[in-house]
Amino acid sequence: MDICSPCGLNLTANDSANGGDGQPRWQQKLAEAIRDPAELLDQLDLPASLLDGARAAARLFPLRVPRDFVALMRPGDPQDPLLRQVLPVAGECQPTPGYHDDAVGDGLARAAPGLLHKYHGRVLLLATASCAINCRYCFRRNYDYAGNRPVSANWREALDYIASDPDITEVILSGGDPLLLSDRQLHRLLTHLDTIPHLRRVRIHSRLPIVLPSRIDDGLLTVLHATRLQVVVVVHANHPRELSDDVGQAMASLKHTGVTLLNQSVLLAGINDDIDTLAGLSTGLFEINVLPYYLHLPDRVSGTAHFTVDREHAKQLHDELSAHLPGYLVPRLVEEIAGQPAKRLL
Repeated sequence: MDICSPCGLNLTANDSANGGDGQPRWQQKLAEAIRDPAELLDQLDLPASLLDGARAAARLFPLRVPRDFVALMRPGDPQDPLLRQVLPVAGECQPTPGYHDDAVGDGLARAAPGLLHKYHGRVLLLATASCAINCRYCFRRNYDYAGNRPVSANWREALDYIASDPDITEVILSGGDPLLLSDRQLHRLLTHLDTIPHLRRVRIHSRLPIVLPSRIDDGLLTVLHATRLQVVVVVHANHPRELSDDVGQAMASLKHTGVTLLNQSVLLAGINDDIDTLAGLSTGLFEINVLPYYLHLPDRVSGTAHFTVDREHAKQLHDELSAHLPGYLVPRLVEEIAGQPAKRLL
C-alpha cells in the first residue's frame, strides 16, 4: 500500500482559502490562539488571584483557546460557562480517588499504532495529537500520544489492520482533533480508506467547527465531497452560546456538501447541568441542521473531578428534557465504562 502517493485532488500548495501570507486563514487563527493564562485573564478582565492556580494546572495540561471562542465569553465573569471549559484551575492538581489517567480503557483497546478497536464493526483512528482548544474535562488529557499514534505520513499498520477485518464498516477519525490535519493530509488518508472495499462510512469527531469555524472552508469541503464513503461529522458543543453565526454558516456548508451532522455534549457541573441550558442547546443545534446525539457523563479522568455531575441528577435532567422537547431533540444520556462493548445508556 503506497501511503505517500500523490493525492490527485486539485488542492493548492496551501490547501484552501489563504490569508495574506499564503497560509490558510484557519491556520493563522490557530497560531494566534491564547496559550498564556495571564493573557486570558487580562483579555477577559478577570482577577489576578486566579493566575497562580491557572499556571500550576497549565503545567499539567497546557492552556489553548482560539481568540474567536474567547470573544464569545463574558468579560469580568469567572463563572462564564465557556470560560470554565478552558480555564486551568488549581483543583486540577489535586488527586481524587476513583479518577484515573485512562478512565475509558483506551490502552486496552490498542490494535495498532494510533488505532483503537473497542466496538464491533468500527475502529477509532487517532489522526493527530493536537487540538485547537484544550478542554479541561478532556478524557485524553493524559494520553501518551507520542507512544500510541501513527506518523501522519505513514498509516500503514492501522490501514492494514482495517483492511484485514471485513467486519469493520466504519472508521472514526479522532485525536486530538482530526480536522487539524491539512486538507492534503486528510485527503490522502481518506483516499486510502476509500480503497478498502468493506468500509462504508467515515465519522469525524471534531470540536473545530464550533471553536474554529473558519476551518470549514472550500478546501475541506472539496476533500469531504471527494470520498466515496458516507461522511458523518460529530461536532462537540456544550452550551448554546457556543453556536455563533459563524458556526451556523459552517454547519450550513457541511450540510450542503452532504455531510450528516451530529452533536455530542458532556454534562458539566456549573456549565450546562440545568434544563434551560440543555434545552437551548438542543433547539439551537437543530436550527443549524445538527441533530443532538449523545449527552455524556464526564469520564472520571485525573484532574477533572470538579466537573462531575451526580448520576441521579443527570437522569432527572434527562427526564425533564424529555418532557420539554420532542424525542428527536433529546440526546441519549450515556456513560463510557472501560472494557464494555458499547456506551451504557442511563
